[in-house]
Amino acid sequence: MFGIDDILQALLSELHIVAAVLGAIYLLALVCAFREIMNSRTSQGSIAWLLSLALLPFPTAFLYLIFGWKAFDDYATDRIRNGRAARPLRAKDLALIDRETSHRWPVQVKVSEIPFLNGNDVEVLVDGKATFDSIFEGIAKAKTYLLVQFYIVRDDALGQELAERLIERARAGVSVFLLYDDIGSTGMPKRYRTQLREAGIKVAGFNQRHKFLRFYGPSRINYRNHRKIVVVDGEHAWVGGHNVGVEYLGENPQFGRWRDTHVRVSGPAALGCALLFREDWEWATGETLQDSPPETVATPGDQSVLVMGSGPADKLEECAIAFTDIIGRARERVWIVSPYFVPDTDIRTALFAAKLRGVDVRVMLPNEPDHKLVWLASIAHADAMVEHGVPIYRYQDGFLHQKVVLMDDQIASIGSVNFDNRSFAINFEITLWFADAKTITTVEDMLTQDFAKCREVSLDEVKNRSLPMRFLTQAAKLLSPLL
Repeated sequence: MFGIDDILQALLSELHIVAAVLGAIYLLALVCAFREIMNSRTSQGSIAWLLSLALLPFPTAFLYLIFGWKAFDDYATDRIRNGRAARPLRAKDLALIDRETSHRWPVQVKVSEIPFLNGNDVEVLVDGKATFDSIFEGIAKAKTYLLVQFYIVRDDALGQELAERLIERARAGVSVFLLYDDIGSTGMPKRYRTQLREAGIKVAGFNQRHKFLRFYGPSRINYRNHRKIVVVDGEHAWVGGHNVGVEYLGENPQFGRWRDTHVRVSGPAALGCALLFREDWEWATGETLQDSPPETVATPGDQSVLVMGSGPADKLEECAIAFTDIIGRARERVWIVSPYFVPDTDIRTALFAAKLRGVDVRVMLPNEPDHKLVWLASIAHADAMVEHGVPIYRYQDGFLHQKVVLMDDQIASIGSVNFDNRSFAINFEITLWFADAKTITTVEDMLTQDFAKCREVSLDEVKNRSLPMRFLTQAAKLLSPLL
């Protein structure tokens, strides 16, 4: 048995090794501190990191590598080099730009670097069956190429059906690409990828060629690619909240019905979705996908759509800016639906100000959690909303996972963005914005039905929470920047 004296004697005999380890830790902490200062986005977060690195370099330096080290400068460089704004419109289709709508929403356009595009046909897809029926029908009709990207791809019945359909198209001569997030799809077995590659499908994880990110594997929970995109031949695209797993069809007993929303767009906006996929694919693999602009761009409808990609490669927290602008411009209503509600100070202030202006502000959230820590923090933020007169609604008919915003009768969004710091500043996300009366009415009718299946959180409920529950929610709230 070794005692304390034995351990101390062993350490003293190897003092040079101990000194070298400590020196390496302090050097790593210094490098992390320098990088945080040079890449700071918020003073509060940076000061917290710097104090922790100075006072407790171990284990803070290693935690910083997992949570704080931003490594997407080359992604931003690739995006600038490729010229995002020009690429969807190389085919001399400048008439497709909806200049009037783009002029009305300059913040969203500048964040997207793509204007509103006319000539689209839009279909809002409610829940998993409608979504995957539509996606699989589109895949079956692919003639030239298929771009498929999901945060989560499971090797279950739905995942296998997706694989079979992609393999069938690949064997028919269609170029098929599948991009998944390494963290979201941690459980994907190697054999799943192998069966796809053997059929000629190109498969890649988002962090595939980036050794620094791969080294930490699932422990590196930040900077995920949370986008869900399917593009068929550059003519049709599907975007929304669904991933590939049977729970998204409502077949997981733990959650029951899974309430989610996707959208299909056919027309010029599909090219914008394809562009985001190409950017992600190039960063993930180093391979530039062949991008031959079509001679003509099909315009099957008359709806205007803006494709907004956002993520940690942005110089500013542009996603948060876009949504804060929408809330700030609301005059009649702003309805927000999100499974996770962990807003920052700017979003909270914008919501409170909208309520004081007399705007019909509503926030719809799940009644039951899927991630306990985020759920606890969300309760703390939601309770603060109720205390300031902002109604919070808890969805009762299953688990709520849709990400939808409706502002006045002017604009609506559907995409992958949750109302939390992770979606606004840390993850790669996609949002489609719609400014046409038809889509806005469809979204309004959909949300009206959803609100009818909710209960409103009362002020008495907030005030009567037990002390242990209030402590847990407030403690979780402290972690809001990481959730």
